[in-house]
Amino acid sequence: MDNVKNDDYYVSKICHDLEYIMRHMDGTDADAFSGNELLQDSMMFRLIQISENARKLTDDYRGRHSVIPWMAMFGLRNRIVHDYGNVVLDVVFETLKNDIPELMKAMKAELADSFPAEPGKRH
Repeated sequence: MDNVKNDDYYVSKICHDLEYIMRHMDGTDADAFSGNELLQDSMMFRLIQISENARKLTDDYRGRHSVIPWMAMFGLRNRIVHDYGNVVLDVVFETLKNDIPELMKAMKAELADSFPAEPGKRH
């Protein structure tokens, strides 16, 4: 079994989580999100995972793809993890509905040559 954890591996994990968020937030409005604790926890977990995997990318890789808002990804993770009880759900909702699809679009455009065809699968 090949367990190589390189930049491609982490990009694949990030893309998988982005797609997961978009799939589960599709058709979800702010009221449905604010009333669903399980969905909130799941989405915040995915946001944390995205940041954790982005942090594992090499500095060289992040530098070559500086269009991607890496620092914003790290900052959101820190807000969720270190200030969980004070996270503003409206901001999280807007991030999930607006910023995540934009991030996916930016990643697809920037990483077209290495973007995984099937997230979670080796290419």
